[in-house]
Amino acid sequence: MNRGSDVNPAAVRTTLRRRGRATADTAWERYADISLWPTWAPQILGVDASTERLTTGTTGTVKGPVGVRVSFEVLAVDESARTWAWRAWIGARSAGLTLEHGVETQGAGSATWLTVDGLAPIVLAYSPAAYLALGGLVRP
Repeated sequence: MNRGSDVNPAAVRTTLRRRGRATADTAWERYADISLWPTWAPQILGVDASTERLTTGTTGTVKGPVGVRVSFEVLAVDESARTWAWRAWIGARSAGLTLEHGVETQGAGSATWLTVDGLAPIVLAYSPAAYLALGGLVRP
């Protein structure tokens, strides 16, 4: 993606990867069924969403620890490729993160990846929790 002059010098992009013994279908279903998010992502205590399943245009709020509420909009979903993207923010949408996710078959298990784009302090603060959650996504 060529952002040209739209690049924010304070923005960074990082990609996190995890492998596990869950099948790719199981890991994908944990993404696709929004009610399952708290079962594999310990920082997610609940989700209020406009749809039960990931769909382009789904909006909602993720409930985090200590009363944190994160608004989101799903930007794209490709179930056959097991990929999806969303924008998540607290307060100003422009200061949020853009997250791209994917799940792949790897041997008898799966691999998952997450690419996060946003302001450096937010990306750096979010990355450890995201890495932990990705491990939960691919656990058996």
